[in-house]
Amino acid sequence: MEPTLADWLTQRGGVAHTSTAAAAGFGPRVISAAVATREVERIRRSWIVTPDCPSSRKRAASVGGRATCVSAAQNIGLWTPTREDDHVWVPRSASRLDETGMRLHRATAPVPMVRTDPLEPTVNVLFHVARCLPPVDGLAVWESALRTKRVDADTLAAVAWRSVRASRFSRVATFLSDSGLETHFRELMLTIGVRPRQQVWIDGHPVDALIGERLAIQIDGFRLPQFTGGPASRPSPGCSADSARLHRPPIRLRPDPV
Repeated sequence: MEPTLADWLTQRGGVAHTSTAAAAGFGPRVISAAVATREVERIRRSWIVTPDCPSSRKRAASVGGRATCVSAAQNIGLWTPTREDDHVWVPRSASRLDETGMRLHRATAPVPMVRTDPLEPTVNVLFHVARCLPPVDGLAVWESALRTKRVDADTLAAVAWRSVRASRFSRVATFLSDSGLETHFRELMLTIGVRPRQQVWIDGHPVDALIGERLAIQIDGFRLPQFTGGPASRPSPGCSADSARLHRPPIRLRPDPV
């Protein structure tokens, strides 16, 4: 069975330019019929989206741009800080745009893109993140990309970033942080001269960070190891040196819900 226009759109992230759809065999009549039955929505004259397309992609299509930075990072499942505006890339020449609820990006990212391509590659997303967000938030997004294997360290090292902060992130970002909170904690510790070790396994349990030889830290508290100090939790022969030094429950840090 041939895929429908809605199926094709879904496979492409829920948004496409009508010229791209036409090249794939979905001409004006097919598009008009799908719009009439509400299988797809038309944004402006030349963009079509699925009804469940992420709002940031719809907003980007409304100004002829594409979702980028923290909005695109969220769409592909990366850790992101709380945001209010949709982050959208538009060409430098774009003008007379309704910017309500949007933060526009106009910088030229490392990976060249066709104007009608609605989805940013991960490298471009990280480029805009580095230029836009506060440094620690930006680094946390980069580390989330490494952790989820959206990008690898070799790729980051090979990119000509044209951004001082992005170049620094490409050198210092690691895949060890499970969440942005862990990146924030590590960077805070480094500012006061403390260098924690991340993702240390102790007696069969992972801890988010270990400071020195005895202070174990759980950032989120969802994987709290049960170090009770009883016989069952005492280090067994052949266990790691870290386990042999730790006999007390780790400190658990949880974000303030307010």
